[in-house]
Amino acid sequence: MIFVMPKTSVAVLQMPQATIAALERLGADLAVARLRRKESLVSWASRLGVSVPTLMRLEAGEPGVGIGIYATALWLIGRDGALAELAAPEKDRGALELDVREAVALGKSRAQASAESRQKRKEKRGG
Repeated sequence: MIFVMPKTSVAVLQMPQATIAALERLGADLAVARLRRKESLVSWASRLGVSVPTLMRLEAGEPGVGIGIYATALWLIGRDGALAELAAPEKDRGALELDVREAVALGKSRAQASAESRQKRKEKRGG
């Protein structure tokens, strides 16, 4: 008997554990939202435009489920607006920290240049 392993992308294999956990939590939360609305797997899958097995994979937080399907599920529960904020530049702490570091470095280099300029002027005046 031959077993065929499902195709798994390198990206999924290298996915950080925290990301996997976040997807699992999102899937579980979407399952709870469906159940609280008293929707069956069949009706919810139909509303999403996916098969029941795909919905089950989504609710399990499997990373191979397309982001568009997650987005549609969020839309069904009125939470798709949060997607626009996920990668908003003003919320990108890593980039903001880099911006601050660059500004501090620029400030230091300008302060150094000003100090050198003052020193040269002072030396020219004979002081």
